[in-house]
Amino acid sequence: MNELPIVVTCTDRKASPPAADLQARSLVAADLPQRAEEWAHRLRTTASRHTALEHLYRGDQWKRALALTHAASQAGFTPRLYAASAGLGLRPVSSPAPSYAATFVTRHVDSVASASAQSSQWWDHLQRLDGTCDLPQVAGAAGRALVVLSSPYAQAMHHDLLALADTATDVVLIGGATDIEGIRRVPANAGLRQALGGTLTSLNVRMAASWLEHCTPGRLTDPSAQLRWDDWVAQTARPERYDRTPVTDKIVIAFIEEMKSTYPDASRTRLLRLFRDKGMACEQKRFAGLYESTIGR
Repeated sequence: MNELPIVVTCTDRKASPPAADLQARSLVAADLPQRAEEWAHRLRTTASRHTALEHLYRGDQWKRALALTHAASQAGFTPRLYAASAGLGLRPVSSPAPSYAATFVTRHVDSVASASAQSSQWWDHLQRLDGTCDLPQVAGAAGRALVVLSSPYAQAMHHDLLALADTATDVVLIGGATDIEGIRRVPANAGLRQALGGTLTSLNVRMAASWLEHCTPGRLTDPSAQLRWDDWVAQTARPERYDRTPVTDKIVIAFIEEMKSTYPDASRTRLLRLFRDKGMACEQKRFAGLYESTIGR
């Protein structure tokens, strides 16, 4: 069947808002094992409606992640898609789950950890949940996997990635946080955004689709495909230029109000990225102050 497991990160945008008790911000200030156990209990006992993960997540990043299955099929594989989640662990996208709010992104209101060491411990606890997998299980008999992770999620899953490197023979990591022996890593390259389109948030999944387009049919890695990729990147990559227009506080506040109305679960960091993607300039500290004053009214 030439199976290709594909692992992607979840998104903060959901099809429905999470219940208050399934938001990481509501966990009491206790040590990490206690918070993880409490989180697991809430997941087991929630009365919230469950939705397949492929329908739960929203946004351009997730749309592009789902499209990876088509790109993999075109490259001669039978894809199996999995979502890596700070709230649920690693699961097939067909798995049902309630809406929730949890992330490994630090300084986020629903962050489950304040440092990469804590996020790794949290991930280890998540893997004890019913229905979760680890990366070696995902790779399985195929011995291969395409793993697409942001830096915070790769840091949380570092032990899992090491185990994958020991058990699988053909692994590509798009994005990630650091090189791992036994895994071919393709770091995020903002210089490709002009060619691939979209925002920086969806860059990794767009790069993954392009990697599949450069593959030799039915093979995830081989020397000729690597050469094709390297040549394409050398010819295509363009430095990012941040030529943004300064704007007034009034414009920033109006943008925040509009976006929070449209995307109520969007984080401040995500809104700042969207704001800058529109070509407008705002220093991070200034945006944070305006955001807090706006949503706190």
